[in-house]
Amino acid sequence: MSSFDHTTPRAGLSWAMGCLLAALLLIALGIGGFLRLVEIGLSLFGSGGIGRAVVIWISLSVGAVAFAIWAGLGRGAVRAAAVRWLAALPLPALLALTVLIPSAESQLIALAQLGLSLLYALALAGLTRRTVEWRWTPIAASTGLLLALPWLAIGAPGSWLDVVLALLLGATVGWAGGQLLVWRPPLSWQQAGVSSSVWLAEGAALSLLLLILSRALGPNGAAFVFLCCAPASGWLWLALGRQAGLAAAAPVSALFGMFFFGLPIGLTDPDALVTLLLFSSFPEGFHFAMLAAAGQAVLALLATPLALFVADQRVHGIGAGLAAVAGLALLIAGGRAAPAGDRLFVVLRDQADVSRLAAITGYNQRRVAVYQQLTAHAEATQTDLRAALDRLGVRYTPYYLVNGLEVEADLPLRLWLQSRPEVAAVMPAPHLRPLPALPLPATGDQPPPDEPPWNLTMIGAPEAWALGARGAGIIIGQADSGVAADHPELSDAYAGRTVNGVEHAYHWLDPWTGATAPYDLGGHGTHTLATALGNSVGVAPDAQWIGCVNLARNLGNAPRYLDCMQFLFAPYPPNGDPLRDGDPARGAHVLNNSWGCPQDLEGCAPDALQPAVRALRVAGVFVVASAGNDGPACHSLNAPLAIYDEVMTVGAVDADGQLAPFSSVGPVQSDGSGRAKPDLVAPGVAILSAYPNQSYARADGTSMAGPHVAGAVALLWSANPALIGNIDETERILRETARPYTFDDGNRCGDGNSVGAGILDVAAAVRRVIK
Repeated sequence: MSSFDHTTPRAGLSWAMGCLLAALLLIALGIGGFLRLVEIGLSLFGSGGIGRAVVIWISLSVGAVAFAIWAGLGRGAVRAAAVRWLAALPLPALLALTVLIPSAESQLIALAQLGLSLLYALALAGLTRRTVEWRWTPIAASTGLLLALPWLAIGAPGSWLDVVLALLLGATVGWAGGQLLVWRPPLSWQQAGVSSSVWLAEGAALSLLLLILSRALGPNGAAFVFLCCAPASGWLWLALGRQAGLAAAAPVSALFGMFFFGLPIGLTDPDALVTLLLFSSFPEGFHFAMLAAAGQAVLALLATPLALFVADQRVHGIGAGLAAVAGLALLIAGGRAAPAGDRLFVVLRDQADVSRLAAITGYNQRRVAVYQQLTAHAEATQTDLRAALDRLGVRYTPYYLVNGLEVEADLPLRLWLQSRPEVAAVMPAPHLRPLPALPLPATGDQPPPDEPPWNLTMIGAPEAWALGARGAGIIIGQADSGVAADHPELSDAYAGRTVNGVEHAYHWLDPWTGATAPYDLGGHGTHTLATALGNSVGVAPDAQWIGCVNLARNLGNAPRYLDCMQFLFAPYPPNGDPLRDGDPARGAHVLNNSWGCPQDLEGCAPDALQPAVRALRVAGVFVVASAGNDGPACHSLNAPLAIYDEVMTVGAVDADGQLAPFSSVGPVQSDGSGRAKPDLVAPGVAILSAYPNQSYARADGTSMAGPHVAGAVALLWSANPALIGNIDETERILRETARPYTFDDGNRCGDGNSVGAGILDVAAAVRRVIK
């Protein structure tokens, strides 16, 4: 061990003073923990980044007061620890600013955090002005790679730029932390043979320093990962610095930070850490990250004695090599070694105008004409951009419902794309990385109904059935988490079930995993589809369905939503080309969309998908969109597709017919239109429907309300086939026959908002069309 030239007088504290300071610290940590929960709540209820930043700054202010009292009352090593904590607080205060960047922009967040961390580290270097010895330290590499093993076993890398940014960010934060330690060295670095109590106390102090440095580190919920592993890692950091010596402490800390902070950020999918997913049907990404963090904590405790008592650098060099080989083997064996970064959705300025095709009277002829014009326009206008991408060796996928491309690219190429004259917009398309293991399908806990559920009775579905309207001959397209096609509510309604057996071609698409047969892990898609057409829980039990997966693990993006809309409009065979092999005559008449594409989480600009729904309306495809669950505040209806005039947007009411508190309401502000939304409301609270594993479950949400309207359209079009494709008339009938809303909150956000035309009454609508 190298000798140190900086000394700090050793001074003891009375038991009373020690207990007072310990109590003060525990109170501050308790308040910080509570504020972490507040931060989660703000993320869940969509308050925006400003609210989260304020909460982080409040928690840091509480810490600053506690640490300042420690520094004032403490002596020697106690005061040195408190001063380090105080000096570390500016870094998370700066990093908190990056929560203002949309969570879908993970590379921008990482780049901004790297720049802020570098500024902070350079400022510290200017203040400390100590000689730095940059040298290779096998001990830091061996212990660091040991800490990385859980992440290599469970995580998946993003793009090369994602990984490089993460490693540089981790190294920079570690370097900054090392400079704090050089500025105020721990007592155990300065004196040989300190007592075990001093060693334990100083390791705990460094663990708290790690927590402070990581308070706002990484995109989305990455800071919660370090909340799990930092408390066990301070002693390892202390041991590494003791072995390296004061002159090399900052470089060693940089290497430690690269492994401790950088690798977890680089191998964790930032999109899977979005707080909303923690409380959704697919929290596995968050759970796996926390499992890896727990493994890192255990290995940090095991690595500490190795750093303390194994001084032979050759042993550590061999250990580093073995750990690296083991980690890469784990990553490759798990099939997660290929870079899996996010993508970009590039929208072209020249969007096709198919409005004149609305005059075509034949329904199938109109669909075919719309498809042909859209695909021809995309092929013609994308030629130059595709050729440029081909020359660069960049992979892409073209689209026609919105004239654009999904491009596998990072920030540098994004800047180039934005500079091209034919490009109107470039937006992020978050792409989920693979998990080490797929979750098991969800299972409901409710018995099947023995009579029509309350929600069907409320909208008059049994009365409509008695009039002969049951949805026969109408195909509903479902784009969601998937479909449990073997469920008794849905199996006989699958359009792929023919007299010759089950045929999935033209009836099912999974653009996320390529699965060739229907499945549903989360249950959301099965539940919503069965509400539309299930045998005993659905509005239109004789309708048929085709399906597509756009919500892999409850997260989507503009290209995946377009994949499904294109397939449901003009299905194509497996491995077919949507722009050449689509068959509009096989497509769905009605599309149910129990999803939204928020710009912050999934990258959709307000107008991102509008060309798609405009073209579908011209083609005669009835598009239903759920309003969203961000209510009750006015203007909370803010994400595609629900914001568009071309779709019928549906809010949720409970069994009493009152608007559900969560139901999003207008007027629409996100696109500047001030448009009144939703158009209708339907049951969306405690809705009983099908779930995977042939089970049943109750669920709340506007996701549950929308399928009632999709099923209602199927009933109307089956009762009067002359209405098929006539979107204007169908919408008019649904609005005019809706039951008036009788509660006094119906117009609290302005006329036409909150509940639209009223509560869906499908019996009255069917009576209107069969007269």
